[in-house]
Amino acid sequence: MPRHEFQPGKLVVGLFLTAGGIAYAGDAAGWWETEWFAVIPVVFVGLCLAGAVATVNHAVRRRRAARRPSGLNS
Repeated sequence: MPRHEFQPGKLVVGLFLTAGGIAYAGDAAGWWETEWFAVIPVVFVGLCLAGAVATVNHAVRRRRAARRPSGLNS
């Protein structure tokens, strides 16, 4: 499998969407009651946090790329 760069924003949003899925799965299995609107704030916060993490990640990568000598950018 070809290697790719790590993208922490996708990891964060994946964790929050998994948490929302677990909340609904637990409700469907009868383990607890989850209101229909309870996952909306979880997903919203996850998307906002993922956007912030992705922005910081992009800024760090740009700064590192700018500090490299020009012969090593490839």
